[in-house]
Amino acid sequence: MTSSGTNSARPSGTAAWEVLLPAAAAPPRTRGRALQAALREAVRSGRLAQDTRLPSSRDLAADLGVSRGLVTEAYEQLTAEGYLRSGRGAGTWVGGAARAARPRARDLAPRPPGARTDFVPGTPDLSLFPRAAWAAAQRGVLAELPHHDLGYPDPRGLPRLRTALAELLSRRRGVVADPERLVIVSGVAQATALLGLALHARGAEAVGVEDPGSPQHGALYAAAGVRAVPLPLDGEGTDLAALRSSGVRAVTTTPAHQFPTGIAYSARRRAELLDWARSVDGFVIEDDYDGDFRYDRAPVGALQGLDPERVAYTGSVSKSLAPGLRLGWLLVPEALAEHVVARKRTSDLGHPALDQALFARFVERGDYDRQLRRCQRAYRERRDALVAALTEHFPGARVSGIAAGLHVIAELPPRYGPQPRFLERVAAAGVGVRALADYTHARAGREEAGAGPRLVLGYAHLSPARVREGVRLMREAAGK
Repeated sequence: MTSSGTNSARPSGTAAWEVLLPAAAAPPRTRGRALQAALREAVRSGRLAQDTRLPSSRDLAADLGVSRGLVTEAYEQLTAEGYLRSGRGAGTWVGGAARAARPRARDLAPRPPGARTDFVPGTPDLSLFPRAAWAAAQRGVLAELPHHDLGYPDPRGLPRLRTALAELLSRRRGVVADPERLVIVSGVAQATALLGLALHARGAEAVGVEDPGSPQHGALYAAAGVRAVPLPLDGEGTDLAALRSSGVRAVTTTPAHQFPTGIAYSARRRAELLDWARSVDGFVIEDDYDGDFRYDRAPVGALQGLDPERVAYTGSVSKSLAPGLRLGWLLVPEALAEHVVARKRTSDLGHPALDQALFARFVERGDYDRQLRRCQRAYRERRDALVAALTEHFPGARVSGIAAGLHVIAELPPRYGPQPRFLERVAAAGVGVRALADYTHARAGREEAGAGPRLVLGYAHLSPARVREGVRLMREAAGK
């Protein structure tokens, strides 16, 4: 039998029966849906090729041991969806609309490169995530959450969480935290993007960024339609002369613990930044990415507390709990608030309500404070282990920056250079390290003549034993 020039080959009933046999064995109540799903997948995967003629409903029902009506319904449903085609007196055939599905879902999440020890900066110890306390908070929220809170939330976030966070940030970071100005976001990345969009809507064409600094800022601002202008640093923070001559009216900073150099902005530079912002009717964007983790003294309060109308303040739980939670906050000046909230609404209609309620309870009950203390103890111990190991295995090495955060800057003696050769040998030994030059924007790749390797070494995700072992392997690879 032929049909309009199509392949007249007809598969045996046994072939179709083998493809659909598992569906035929499904429980009676779900057998029809199972049969349709199996037939649909057989067409998608190519097991039933285009222009293949299927058995009659009577024959296939007999082969499978199911009712003819079940097969007829499956044929009709898949014909309506475009997987099959049929004509009066011409039988049922596999149509040409379907294409084979991808065989698997790829995982594009960033993964370590397979090094024996990887000193990647900025990575927390995910084994410290408080699973028991988080699960208890989740059970409590599910038991008490009003039904209406499961609807679309205020795009700024649940009032309960904004109130809890306002108290926490005022107490721990010294910010001026008005819950009405607090926006719950999916991390500092979204906060940066929202601010970029708001600045663009006000006519901004460029935003200043620290150099060296976070490699993410440039791409985030570019996606928002504004250009990132690299600004050099001096020993106190962003260079003010470069900032003034750049022509920008907004600058992104990490004043509590600059990434990656590790310095803290001086009191004078903090005041100068605010004076600059007022003089140009501009803004300072404060990324407080690890402001809670200071090991030699109490953390310096946030810059935002000095002028909340000129400083947009953002942070997240990525270093204290886990980056996979995608949970952060943004305190926005009044001049930018309307734009930011509007962009937040159109981008995602608000952060997931259940996650917000859970974190609110976690903060309210003191669990988040306990987690911060736990992380601080662990990370301080690991930093001490790293500094001691560098002193032992690389005599003359200099660790710069304040005792804070999740990474250090280590400058090794010149005898371990040149830097490219050092990095090659260390990588060959299975140790992952990053050069400080990797985080520069305008001067990428520049290396001072006669200087030793300058490295950005993260330690928070490594046990003290792993830290010591990694430094030992690095020293052996250096060979001097």
